[in-house]
Amino acid sequence: MQRRNWIAAAAALVIATPFIAPTASAQAWPTRPIKLVVPFPPGGLIDNMARLIGPKLSNELGQPIVIDNKPGAGGNLGAAEAARGAADGYTLLMASPPLTISPALYSKLPYKPEQIAPVALLGRVPNVLMVHPTSGINSVAELTALAKSKPGQLNYASNGQGTSLHLSAELYKSQSGAFVTHIPYRGAAAAQTGLMATEVNMMFDNLPSALGLIKGGKLKALAVTTPMRSSALPDVPTMEEAGMKGFQVFSWFGVAAPAGLPAPIQQKLEQALERVANMPEVKAAMLKSGAEPAWANSQGLASFMQADTAKWKNVAAFANIKLD
Repeated sequence: MQRRNWIAAAAALVIATPFIAPTASAQAWPTRPIKLVVPFPPGGLIDNMARLIGPKLSNELGQPIVIDNKPGAGGNLGAAEAARGAADGYTLLMASPPLTISPALYSKLPYKPEQIAPVALLGRVPNVLMVHPTSGINSVAELTALAKSKPGQLNYASNGQGTSLHLSAELYKSQSGAFVTHIPYRGAAAAQTGLMATEVNMMFDNLPSALGLIKGGKLKALAVTTPMRSSALPDVPTMEEAGMKGFQVFSWFGVAAPAGLPAPIQQKLEQALERVANMPEVKAAMLKSGAEPAWANSQGLASFMQADTAKWKNVAAFANIKLD
């Protein structure tokens, strides 16, 4: 009888083990290095933020965070790389605007949006509307009046089709009723050069990359695109203050993961990221670069991404933008 009871207990343990093991494994996470996919080349805003966050997150979790740059297709290749990863917490994605812009512009993507699950929002970056200092334009209202008086004769630069800079200008056009011609350049630096050379009349840019040119007097900022003024340019109004009601655009960065992350890993990762986001030195580094700390948990980031995608779908429909 005792032998039969022992055999039955052993059999029950063997049967139960597959169901216990995943939970135990999740609770032990992480036990090896974690890959953080960055969907852009080294040196840009998203890469810089990943390299700011990475070492701090490594200290919190006790494992190395390995930055893996996977640029291409406007961030879509990196997102696809992360989407193919196992939902075990060892593949993460540096989340950024392509996750909300691309579904509005492409009918086919190398991944399915539902394959990517938001984990946390860490910060956001204003875009800034700029003109040349010699343009004689001192406000958004003056720019709009000039553009309406010369339909199609003014133009704007961007860093390429389908980027947040391109869509920021199209959102401006949809709200202002002005018609301004799009001139895409190969990257933001080339677009800045075009504006400084007066090849174009205006452009939206990410604030960190434009801040030095604005403070150096080479370009003039008319407005920032966030709901609140930027601490880096406190004298520059928001687009809403400038008369563009509801105009809100910002680049953003956070962390996402392959969908299906076990709840214990999700919770542990989210809590670690919140601690990192609240570190004074991290906040100071973000502010110095022109970014703004902006913490949100997975639910907050998911709600934001849903609303942002809907906004860009409206802008893409207005401007008749389709990239495939």
